[in-house]
Amino acid sequence: MPVTVLLVDDEPLVRAGLRAVLAAQPDIEVVGEAADGAAVIPLVRQLRPDVVAMDVRMPLMDGIEATRALLRTVSDPPKILVVTTFENDEYVYEALRAGADGFLLKRARPAEIVHAVRLVAEGESLLFPASVRQLAAEYGDGGGNPAARAAMERAALTEREAEVLRLMARGLSNAEIAGRLIVGTETVKSHVSAVLAKLGARDRTQAVIAAYESGFVAPG
Repeated sequence: MPVTVLLVDDEPLVRAGLRAVLAAQPDIEVVGEAADGAAVIPLVRQLRPDVVAMDVRMPLMDGIEATRALLRTVSDPPKILVVTTFENDEYVYEALRAGADGFLLKRARPAEIVHAVRLVAEGESLLFPASVRQLAAEYGDGGGNPAARAAMERAALTEREAEVLRLMARGLSNAEIAGRLIVGTETVKSHVSAVLAKLGARDRTQAVIAAYESGFVAPG
């Protein structure tokens, strides 16, 4: 089955460019478009896309609020890929905090756009880990977020789960973590699932953000 994508951007040329790049792939299908975040929820309920590629800055409802609303109101929500003009943008970090699964630069090459959609859909690796680390260093709380620290303490990760979280923060995929720890991929998947459950994280991106903001992992 192809990965289905909903495009949300107030610039028609951006949507047209993304559609042209993604529709050329045999394993990706663009199922709809919207010009503002306010249209996301009804379209997601109607089309059930796997991934929403959404501009972070839009005039009526931006990508941050649309992400919050989508995750709050839709059961089994799609993956959210924030599309942005600027990489080092506080809006992007706030979108990740709100629950977005990754971000993509509008100037990205076609191959990078396709890779980002596939990677976010699979959910087994962190998209642009170095950039996420830089965003956390600049806009995060530097490990000083009391709520994040308390949540990390309550999680009471085992030694192996803690090791897996640190490797997740470095951007390693499940297969790469398995190779590093000399265990099976299914074992790693079990550890990742346990980490997400204990942290109350929707996905590995949210778990890594929590790790940075609690000081469990240093973003620098």
